[in-house]
Amino acid sequence: MDEALLRTLTPAVIGVLGRRGADFAAAEDAVQEALVEALRAWPDDPPRDPKGWLVTVAWRKFLDAARADASRRDREMRVEEEPPPGPGRAVDDTLQLYFLCAHPSLTPASAVALTLRAVGGLTTRQIAQAYLVPEATMAQRISRAKRTVSSVRFDQAGDLATVLRVLYLVFNEGYGGDVDLAAEAIRLTRRLAALTDEPEVAGLLALMLLHHARRASRTGPGGRLVPLAEQDRSRWDTGLIAEGVTILQAALARDRLGEYQAQAAIAALHADAQAACETDWVQIVEWYDELLRLTGSPVVRLNRAVAVGEADGPRAGLAALAEVSPGLPRYAAARAYLLERAGDLEQAAELYAEASRAAASVPERDHLTREAARVRQMLRP
Repeated sequence: MDEALLRTLTPAVIGVLGRRGADFAAAEDAVQEALVEALRAWPDDPPRDPKGWLVTVAWRKFLDAARADASRRDREMRVEEEPPPGPGRAVDDTLQLYFLCAHPSLTPASAVALTLRAVGGLTTRQIAQAYLVPEATMAQRISRAKRTVSSVRFDQAGDLATVLRVLYLVFNEGYGGDVDLAAEAIRLTRRLAALTDEPEVAGLLALMLLHHARRASRTGPGGRLVPLAEQDRSRWDTGLIAEGVTILQAALARDRLGEYQAQAAIAALHADAQAACETDWVQIVEWYDELLRLTGSPVVRLNRAVAVGEADGPRAGLAALAEVSPGLPRYAAARAYLLERAGDLEQAAELYAEASRAAASVPERDHLTREAARVRQMLRP
C-alpha cells in the first residue's frame, strides 16, 4: 500500500467532489471514508486508476450520506444522477484547498490541523499524535474547522500569505508522534511551489530547507539543545543547503522581496560559513534591516540587536537592544548573551537564570540554566 500516493491524491479527489456539488465538509468526510476503503481493498486488488477509484468510491459515500440526511433533500435533488466514474476533467484543485484550509476565519491551530488533514492526507490519529493531544480532541478541532469553512465557495479567492503562515507553523512544530511535521511541511510547500510562481513561496521553501539542513546538529545526547555557534557543521546536510540556496537565488532574482526570502537569505549566510567565526555578520545585519522594513516585527528587532552585537561589538548590540521591549520573549536571554560578551558576568548570570524561568520549552530552559551556571562558575575566584 502506497500511503504517499494516497496523501498526494487526497486534495485532488476532494476537489472533484467539490466541483460536483459537495460542500467542503461533506467532500472531506467522503474522501476520508474512501481512503479507509482503499487501505482495506488495495493490498489485495490494487486499481489501475487510483484517482478514479477514489473519486468513484468517495462520490458514492457522499451520495449515501446525502440521501440519509433529511436536511439535505434539496442537495439530493441536484446530485441524484451519479456522474460517470472517474476523476472527470483534469483540474488540480490543490491550490484552492490550501486557501480554504487557511481561511482567515479559522484559528491558527485549526488551520494547521485542517491543512494536514485535507491537503496533507494525514489521519486524525496521526495529527493528534504529532501534536501530542488525544485523538478525540483533534477530531473536535477538525470538525469545528470544517463547519466554519463549509459555507465558503470552493472557487473563492484565498490569501496566499495566510497559507504560507500556516505552512510555516506546521514546519516549526518539528516532530512528534509518528509524523515528522517539518518534513511534511516541506512536502506541502514543494507542492504549493509547483502550483504558483510567487517568489515568497519559493522563499519559504528555501527557508525550510536551509533550517532543516541543520536539524541533525541541533540537539545532543538526551535532547540537549546545541546553539548554532556550537553545532557540528560537518553534520549539516549540504545537499539541502545547495538546493535551498539555488531556490532562494532564483526567487531573489525576481526582485519582489518578501519576509520569507529575507529570512532565507539570513539562513543562507549562516549555512555558508564553514565555522561560526567566519559568519558574515555585517551582511546578516543588512538583511535584518530589510526584514525589519518589511515586517516591523519586535522579534526581528531583537534578533537584529544580537546580530549587531556580533558585527559591531556587544556594546553596539546592547544599544540596539534598548529599542526592544523588555517584556518580549527571549529578551532576557539576548541581553544576558550580550552582557556576557561585554564582560558584565554578574548581571549576565542573573539574566540567564531569569530567562530560564520564562523558557518556552524544557530543552531551552535546561540550556539557559546551564548557561547561568557556567557564567557563575566564571565569577568564582
